[in-house]
Amino acid sequence: MIENILLAVSGSGNAEEMLKTLMELPSLQRTKITVLHVVPPQTTAETMTQKWEEGGKILANTIQSLRLNPTLISSVLRQGEPKDVVGQVAQEIDADLVIMGSRGLKRLESILANSVSQYVFQLSSRPMLLVKDDIYVKRVKRIMVAIDGSEAAKTCLNLALFFLKDVQSTIELILVNINTEWLGKRSEDVPNLKPESNPALAEAAAIARKYGVEPRCILSSGSEGQQGYLTSTGRLGQEICRLANDWNADILLMGSPDRRPSIAKSFVDLDRLFGSSLSDYVRVNASCPVLLARTSSD
Repeated sequence: MIENILLAVSGSGNAEEMLKTLMELPSLQRTKITVLHVVPPQTTAETMTQKWEEGGKILANTIQSLRLNPTLISSVLRQGEPKDVVGQVAQEIDADLVIMGSRGLKRLESILANSVSQYVFQLSSRPMLLVKDDIYVKRVKRIMVAIDGSEAAKTCLNLALFFLKDVQSTIELILVNINTEWLGKRSEDVPNLKPESNPALAEAAAIARKYGVEPRCILSSGSEGQQGYLTSTGRLGQEICRLANDWNADILLMGSPDRRPSIAKSFVDLDRLFGSSLSDYVRVNASCPVLLARTSSD
């Protein structure tokens, strides 16, 4: 399922560490890696030369630190607007996964700071693994997948099962679903919720078992730990982040369905642009790397 990975590097951040951690998984041992660094447009030839030299060093240091089979790794140094170039290169190499660092900026902050990861995810249909600069990247022992019955969530489940290939006994798969009917209610008003009674969880668990994986299923009402005034999207995002933190997830996978009509696929999604979507809330607030995916893939 994952044959080509694009790693976008800037010379700082945790994206490289995340890739090294993932490459320990048997399912990714033969995956081809393209390391990309983008040199933004410069005003003078002297500055451009300096930035190109710096970019070359960043790529060389990254490849050396990854210590991968030389036949499986390549580098690309491009000039242009990073948010545009990352998407272009992902398209060129037909990347199955894009890994990028993320500063975890909120709402308009990401626009004012020209957040590359924010824009790339809006305009790309490819799964993206976002790794915030302020988190600690750990060896993958617990993979959490947010399940809601959507095609995007099924893509995440398939990706998780791909990661788990040949390591089912050493990595725990945690499937979580939040019952939106009881979201934000007082805990004493919520009936006893049993995971096996949730159709989306039951279907996802059955798929996992076909691959020899016995998942831990969690059905939440979202009634615990709610803080302050939040929209329904915010409460849902807060609960997903709480569960990821409480269960010590090393990576969180969740779907992010694209609501734009087909005629507008080349334009930004305003909900994501202004930080009001569920995926954006989780991207900013989760305490672990977040892999976001949209639709089911082959």
